[in-house]
Amino acid sequence: MDARVAVFAPSPQLTVTVEDLDGEPDVHLHAGGQGFWQSRMIASLGVEAVVCAAFGGETGRVLRTLLEGEHIDLRAREVAARNGSYVHDRRDGERSEMVEMLPDALSRHELDDLYESMLVEGIRAGTAVLSGPSDDRVLPHETYFRLTSDLTKNDCRVIVDLAGERLAEAVRGGPHVVKVSHEELGEEELPELVRACRKIASSGVHGVVVSRADEPALALLDEQLYLVRMPRLEPVDTRGAGDSMTAGISAGLALGMSLDDAVKLGAAAGAVNVTRHGLGSGGGEAVRELSKRVELEPIEE
Repeated sequence: MDARVAVFAPSPQLTVTVEDLDGEPDVHLHAGGQGFWQSRMIASLGVEAVVCAAFGGETGRVLRTLLEGEHIDLRAREVAARNGSYVHDRRDGERSEMVEMLPDALSRHELDDLYESMLVEGIRAGTAVLSGPSDDRVLPHETYFRLTSDLTKNDCRVIVDLAGERLAEAVRGGPHVVKVSHEELGEEELPELVRACRKIASSGVHGVVVSRADEPALALLDEQLYLVRMPRLEPVDTRGAGDSMTAGISAGLALGMSLDDAVKLGAAAGAVNVTRHGLGSGGGEAVRELSKRVELEPIEE
């Protein structure tokens, strides 16, 4: 595969989910975390996903083993900091958190090595996704400013899917595309969301995509506003739809699509993901077919 996307996944999670199988508990162990879920969808769309991540402790060793069976190109850094983990119970059909172990902070030298790895792979790929860890303690927020800025200055298109101070720092670095939810922006009404999009775009961002739960996403693409109307599908699990949208946008750009078409692919990826139990999962054929049904409806101000 010629198309590649480098994914910054600083501290993946070990996920344990208990399902019901004919009245008996059925335990599933998977690699998880935002960056990994994004990389899985990227790979399903026929684009090589190069994942830069740190692994440490017992959870890290298990994660490395689980990732060997995934269709991703892993750039692993062995560290002392333990990866986080959680246990969820879904036996009654709803997701209930039983326990969560938060990840440890990366040391200065561990972060330097991971940063260097992502910088190299992002420049090589030409397209990069920056995702966050499950807890703020893992790395300083300003890491996202430096990484966004350094990659952008070296001809790498950066797509960020972050929140809070991490998002603010990444925007300061001038990414190509920002994907964010309306909850993360703290706004509900469309006029306020439009203002928030324009503020983000003022940093030189070409595309801002705001997911809005059951409502059509809002997109500001090269100064034109759109409502992103996606196919209506019956949801099984809505978690992970935003990560799949980000993955689809980045995969589309890596494949040489226009920004408009990449957003359509991302919207379709998010729509397919909600029909499945696995986060960041979905078949590439289904996503490509549904992308033909995604409409960008211009908004006139």
